[in-house]
This record gives sequence, C-alpha cells and structure tokens, in this order.
Amino acid sequence: MAKTWFITGAGRGFGRSITIEALKRGDNVSATVRTADALDDVSAAFGDALQVQVLDVTDRDAGFAAVAAAKERFGSLDIAVNNAGYGLNGMLEEVSEQQARTQMEVNFFGALHITQAVLPVMREQGSGLIVQISSIGGVVAFPGLSIYHASKWALEGMTEALANEVAGYGIKTLIVEPGGYGTDWGGSSAVTADQHPAYAPLHEARAEAAKNYDPSLMGDPDALARELIELVASESVPPRALLGGMITDIAIGAYRERIETWEAGRARAEAAQK
Repeated sequence: MAKTWFITGAGRGFGRSITIEALKRGDNVSATVRTADALDDVSAAFGDALQVQVLDVTDRDAGFAAVAAAKERFGSLDIAVNNAGYGLNGMLEEVSEQQARTQMEVNFFGALHITQAVLPVMREQGSGLIVQISSIGGVVAFPGLSIYHASKWALEGMTEALANEVAGYGIKTLIVEPGGYGTDWGGSSAVTADQHPAYAPLHEARAEAAKNYDPSLMGDPDALARELIELVASESVPPRALLGGMITDIAIGAYRERIETWEAGRARAEAAQK
C-alpha cells in the first residue's frame, strides 16, 4: 500500500534523495523546498504522486498550512521527515547572536513546528512515523560547530521525550544520525562566522584536516535514502539509526568515555545525595 511522506528541505541533499527513493517505491510525497523550481525534473518524472510546496520552516503558520495541504491532497500522512537544516561554522565566541538564533530557528524550531503540525493528523489516524534528520553531531561535538551541535542535541532531546508522549497513539519516532555525506551541508548552504585571531590555531587545524580529507570517504546521499526507505518499511523501526561509515565507532567511543566518567564519579554522586 502506498504511503504518504511529508519531507522538508527536499530541494537538495538528503531531502531530494529521500523524495526520489520514496517516489520510486510507489509512495506519495509532499515535498517542501525553498525555490519553486527545485524539483521540476522530479515532478516531470513522477507526476501527481509528488506535491511541491515552497516553505520557510521558520514560519510556523506556513508550516501548519503546508501540512494541512498535504493531508488534503493525499488523505493521510504516514511519515514526516524533518530534514531542512544547515551548518553554522564558528567558535562559540565568534558566533553572533543573530547567527545563533537563526541556526536554532531552522534546525530546531523548524522541526518543532512541523512535528507539532503532523501530530494531530497522526494521532487521529492512530499511526505515523516522525523522522528527525540529526547528525553524528547530535552525539559528539567538535570545535567550530558549537551552535550547530546545540541545535541537534536539542532536536534529539525533544524527540526522545516525544517518543514516550505519543507511543500510546501508535506514533513512532526515528532519529537519523548521518556521518559525512556528499551533500551541500558544508557548501553554499553553510554559514561561517567572522574569525577571531585568538582561535587561529584551531581554524588552521580544521583547514588542514579538511585539506587532507579523502573525498572518497564521503557517503552517497542516495545510499542513505535507500537505507532509510528500507528501515521505514521494516516491522521494527529503531528509535535511532547511525548511518555512514566509521561513525558507529565514533559514537560508541564517545559513550564509552562518558560511562567511564560516570562510573569513576559514582562515589561523589552518592555523597552529594546526603
């Protein structure tokens, strides 16, 4: 049976790849984009199975209207994918207040708006899946991406709580944590704060690492989309999915270090109780 997807940020990157793979499967997709012609080629190939809507996810009312239009067009909403987002480069001291607020508006509040909009539809249906496209940056943090990490950690915390709130209504959540992929995340979509000379050594180290990075290690967005489609179609959807090479070891290593720290501080924690 064909399912209906609502996908934000579908004009390029993961959103575009997921849109195409879902359509190939025979599903319907309501895809939101920033520019009206971003999916013209996809529309030509798949016709009425694709609804394209121009949306700025930071506009809450517009987000609710887009979800309502998708429900009216296809009759149901089975899977919502909050994919819209971008990266903000800059050490914490370098980032302006407006840059920080805009990062949170897109990466966190945009997902919040759409999630709140689809919940009544899915609750009425008694079923649905909300997919949050997070990042390995929602698990571990690196210098120069402090506010980006903040947005993804906020998204993941919200979603973990949400999963418990809506489980009784047949609604599930899935946090997708990709590693490095060949999207536009670090290209024209990214924003970079003005550099402060105090952080020159860190910027130089990041530039050197980027220069020496092997492009062949970057994942293929289409491969992620294919894996996500299979995952969503499975009988048991996990609450989280790390996707991409090498990041499983990175995530496990980070949690192992945290567990060791907590274990070492057990006596102090207990002493603080009395």
